[in-house]
Amino acid sequence: MSEDELEELRKRKLLALQQKMAEEQRKAQIQQQLELQKQALLKRILASEARQRLANLKMVRPEFTDQLELQLIQLAQQGKLPIPLTDAQLKQILVQLQAHKRETKIRRI
Repeated sequence: MSEDELEELRKRKLLALQQKMAEEQRKAQIQQQLELQKQALLKRILASEARQRLANLKMVRPEFTDQLELQLIQLAQQGKLPIPLTDAQLKQILVQLQAHKRETKIRRI
């Protein structure tokens, strides 16, 4: 390969890398905007104690909490939740969700 061909190859790789970085930045920005919108909706839906409980739960079970937040938003948009949702009501929802969870027992033989 000649020096000109190597330089052209470097330029193409640099351009591709720059495009990839720009795309990742756009995706991160969109994700951040969605998270801010979700938090704003939750702030309207939940009372302050319920938001604190959800934040504490998120530290322990982040995947479960993300799903729960989306379900709460959907239920509120459908008008199936009282607004603002109190801490006691959130506790009741959490108890109901835990009741559906199967308990695994291990027996020794």
